[in-house]
Amino acid sequence: MARLSDAFIDDLLARSDIVEIVGSRVPLKRKGREYSAPCPFHDERTPSFYVSPTKQFYHCFGCGAHGTAISFLMNYDRLEFLDAVEELARRAGIEVPRETRQNNQDSDLRDQYAALDAAAKLFQRQLADSPRARDYLDGRGVDAENRERFGIGYAADGYSTLKDALGSDERRLKLLERTGMLSKNERGHVYDKFRDRVMFPIHDRRGRVIAFGGRVLDKDASPKYLNSPETALFHKGRELYGLWQARQANQKLERLIVVEGYMDVVALFQHGVTQAVATLGTATTADHAELLFRNAPDVYFCFDGDAAGRRAGWRAVESVLPRMKDGRQAFFLFLPEGEDPDTIVRKEGAAGFDARLAQATPLSQFFFDEIGRDTNRGTLDGRARLAERARPLLAQLPDGAFADLMRQELQRQTGVDTARAAAEPPRPPSRGTATAQKRSLVRSAIALLLQQPALGLQLEQPYRFADLRQPGVALLLQILEVVNQRPEISTGALLEHFAEHEQADALHKLATQVLPGEDASWAHELQDAATQLERQTLQQRIDELQQKQRAQGLDETDKYELRMLLQALAGRG
Repeated sequence: MARLSDAFIDDLLARSDIVEIVGSRVPLKRKGREYSAPCPFHDERTPSFYVSPTKQFYHCFGCGAHGTAISFLMNYDRLEFLDAVEELARRAGIEVPRETRQNNQDSDLRDQYAALDAAAKLFQRQLADSPRARDYLDGRGVDAENRERFGIGYAADGYSTLKDALGSDERRLKLLERTGMLSKNERGHVYDKFRDRVMFPIHDRRGRVIAFGGRVLDKDASPKYLNSPETALFHKGRELYGLWQARQANQKLERLIVVEGYMDVVALFQHGVTQAVATLGTATTADHAELLFRNAPDVYFCFDGDAAGRRAGWRAVESVLPRMKDGRQAFFLFLPEGEDPDTIVRKEGAAGFDARLAQATPLSQFFFDEIGRDTNRGTLDGRARLAERARPLLAQLPDGAFADLMRQELQRQTGVDTARAAAEPPRPPSRGTATAQKRSLVRSAIALLLQQPALGLQLEQPYRFADLRQPGVALLLQILEVVNQRPEISTGALLEHFAEHEQADALHKLATQVLPGEDASWAHELQDAATQLERQTLQQRIDELQQKQRAQGLDETDKYELRMLLQALAGRG
């Protein structure tokens, strides 16, 4: 995918009034220099959602939602990145660079989407003409409304039905091959991939058909389910069946229920449980986990209760742990032997299924149950093994209350103090008060730059604190580099640049702070912070040389450097 230039994004955000963008969708009230409203991304009575016209970004102090005009459109209007950019560009009266549009949505990709849409329509017509396929769906209790909701169809029992209907020339045949709708045998003969199967279209987050899953009608036929192969449009580890339908059926998703099969999703919808999705014949991936939590705060994984189901549950744990930010929850529901969500909901209805969900095992409990399954907590050896297994996994948790509580629980179960393992990486020895001061200086400098990025242009280069080994210095240098490359950058655009950075959330929190004073005082504070950081850098090198002097002595070059550093430090005193 071609990348939009930083200059274009900066210009687009500079021309877009975030107050107007948000205000056209959410009723805003002026509150001092900012605007506030009840958050559109979570239920609340007291407004904690703020939009800043000067910084050009929004932030919710309740749920933590934050971003620029681009991310607001992506989250509120459920647009993909390029579509949100196109919408802002249209409003601002500017053109998205032609080469970007052509590279991202060129004619070949449009033709692939069109071919898959045509295939979906063909399968739906063939369902209408197949009493046998309709009887199967009737027997599974799938009514006309849900057949239409999911676009369910039928692939006729023939080797060239689809090929003959849609592959009328060489170009169309090649198109069907690229979209995974045709197969080729060893002799080079091309034929329909899906035959005599109930067809389930797989939709992307914009509702476009990108692939299919097909289920046999004959219970003795195999494979029971057949999925489209991976293509330019379809990557099974990144997609969830039913997510498009769940988002359309719920104005706001409070939960998502992950099940294993297409019919499980359809059956749950049929009985009023409209938050179900399914992975596509693969284990839960990191991309799945991120997609799930991006759409709902609570995720329920529903698996068979046998050994295979528990293995699937553990793979889900491994994918979910690094994404367990505060406010997110994961649960695990293991069904009785021989049951699946389809059979359960048909027997017990939505109320019965919800009752089972209410008894689901929280991630924390499942984690410790599974990781300690074959350990004896009554022995020192067993507790040591449990701690050794858990530590690297818990280290993946994002900082926050959940991570702290999980480490406390490990300590309760093993007696091992895990606080040290969770602490920051070792730093050069220094006094505790000085360490806090050094960290706060860097944090203060970053906060000032987020308030007014142009302040960074006043700092003299090269930065004499670049070699300072303190947390946050590398990030501070990155921010200064961006500011110097893009002098007109706004707070919102700066946050957009660091949207994928591991410290993105921390940057947004700093950007929301209301600092006392104005530009003039901020400039003085930033310069003062830089001066103190330079002094700390000098002291850091002096400490290194003095340590070397005590250990092995200094050569003439080192002695000269030490004298110059001590003089420089005295001059900055």
